[in-house]
Amino acid sequence: LAVKDPTAVERANLLNMAKLSIKGLIESALSFGRTLDSDYPPLQQFFVVMEHCLKHGLKVRKSFLSYNKTIWGPLELVEKLYPEAEEIAASVRDLPGLKTPLGRARAWLRLALMQKKMADYLRCLIIQRDLLSEFYEYHALMMEEEGAVIVGLLVGLNVIDANLCVKGEDLDSQVGVIDFSVYLKSDDDIGGKERNVQIAAILDQKNYVEELNRQLNSTVSSLHARVDSLEKSNTKLIEELAIAKNNIIKLQEENHQLRSENTLILMKTQHHLEVSKVDVEAELQTYKHSRQGLDEMYTEARRQLREEAQLRQDMENELVVQVSMKHEIELAMKLLEKDIHEKQDTLIGLRQQLDEVKAINVEMYQKLQVSEDAMKEKNEIISRLEDKTNQINATMKQLEQRLQQTEKAQMEAEAEDEKLKQEYVNKSESLQNEFSQKEKQLLQLETDLKIEKEWRQTLEDDLQKEKETVSHLRTETQEIVNLKKEFLKLQEKNKQLKSICDDQEAALQELASKLSESKLKIEDIKEANKALQGQVWLKDKEATHCKLCEKEFSLSKRKHHCRNCGEIFCNACSDNELPLPSSPKPVRVCDSCHAILIQRCSSNVP
Repeated sequence: LAVKDPTAVERANLLNMAKLSIKGLIESALSFGRTLDSDYPPLQQFFVVMEHCLKHGLKVRKSFLSYNKTIWGPLELVEKLYPEAEEIAASVRDLPGLKTPLGRARAWLRLALMQKKMADYLRCLIIQRDLLSEFYEYHALMMEEEGAVIVGLLVGLNVIDANLCVKGEDLDSQVGVIDFSVYLKSDDDIGGKERNVQIAAILDQKNYVEELNRQLNSTVSSLHARVDSLEKSNTKLIEELAIAKNNIIKLQEENHQLRSENTLILMKTQHHLEVSKVDVEAELQTYKHSRQGLDEMYTEARRQLREEAQLRQDMENELVVQVSMKHEIELAMKLLEKDIHEKQDTLIGLRQQLDEVKAINVEMYQKLQVSEDAMKEKNEIISRLEDKTNQINATMKQLEQRLQQTEKAQMEAEAEDEKLKQEYVNKSESLQNEFSQKEKQLLQLETDLKIEKEWRQTLEDDLQKEKETVSHLRTETQEIVNLKKEFLKLQEKNKQLKSICDDQEAALQELASKLSESKLKIEDIKEANKALQGQVWLKDKEATHCKLCEKEFSLSKRKHHCRNCGEIFCNACSDNELPLPSSPKPVRVCDSCHAILIQRCSSNVP
């Protein structure tokens, strides 16, 4: 068997201890039912386990007096990665009683637990592994997958409310020793599975509500930030628009001034042109006579000028060609430098990718080699067991054959003895000698038979042991199958609970809609009552005639008043009757609003 890596064993042990301490702390805190103090034993054990986890694989740093190995260095990085952790770091540095970095780290852990953000802080620290490599070795727990698992387990501690006094405690001189007796199983733990299931369900609900609340808070803060940025940008745009309007007005004024000046300049230039045209015409008439003799000189000078201009043009064309060639050479050099830089960057990226692919291939090959070795070992064990069973069966058959041969030989010997006794009575001496020889042979056969029986017994014992190992392996496989079935059942239960939760949310929405409708109806009724509060019953002297038949009231025609609309009718007109379950007689009802009518007495009292 391959030798296990001691660092991997240490990481696995620390992970298991972290699981046990976090589980015990959550269960005891929920059963305790109050906020936890610093003297609570499971909480102290949790801090000790976390300290051991953070110390695993920590690099030793040299100082002036001695070697320094503390966890305050990586915890101090959280302040740079997570801005909300600045308050904790500042408060830890300001504590007067702390003198060592280890004491500051312990105080930081306690404050992070009280804030319920220990998991968030450590998650930000684990993501930046290039920064962690300055403090930890490559095989440390915080650099491997176990660190991410512990961070995930720390999320469950958000259900705990802790009130820890850090200022008065002596955190520098505490001794971090794990008490393993707390995590040993007892009969009460085995009997309280139902309570643990209920606690786990409550914890899941609380974690879900807290995570939802955290997400809502983050969205609200992001929306507030967006609103503030939009308001700032809006104010800036308004200011820029006002400045642009002022600039446009100034530019329009300057444009008008320039146009007016341009018109004045045009008028002056036109006047000067007219005057200069008259002077030029006079000068032309005078110079025409003098220029006839100078035409020849002018043509020669013009020819020389053209030649010089042509030479100059050729020189300028050559200069332009050289300048363009120079620019093209410079552009080509720049493009070549850019291509060289891009190719170097791509080569560096490809080398990094090749290194990563090589590392992944090496890891996959190691994992494949380990799995192949395990399969080979299992196949070898199975083949050995089969060979042993075949050998045992063969030896059993051989032993049975030997037993049969010995029994046959014994029977033959007995028959020969009887024949010899009957036939050779006289030859007693020879018979006695032969008998002694036969007895010796029998003794030898009996000893051989005993040896073969003992050998058979040992083989049966070995076979029984092999059968027990095979049965044990079968039970383990059966347990794995049962665990898979339980996992599938738990998944189905989770789906059912999700569907029940969705149904309950839909029912709550329906109840909310119905409550809103009922509130609207109640408000309508209140408004109707407010509108009807202003109506007043008529006095008995004023109400002399019926509203419908317009006949005068008398002893036979009594007055009936509607409590809703305030109208007064006689008993002959108000014939609409309505049976009520609370009264034995039917009740008279108003014709207009269908409310109950009340008979009025002579004293104008309803």
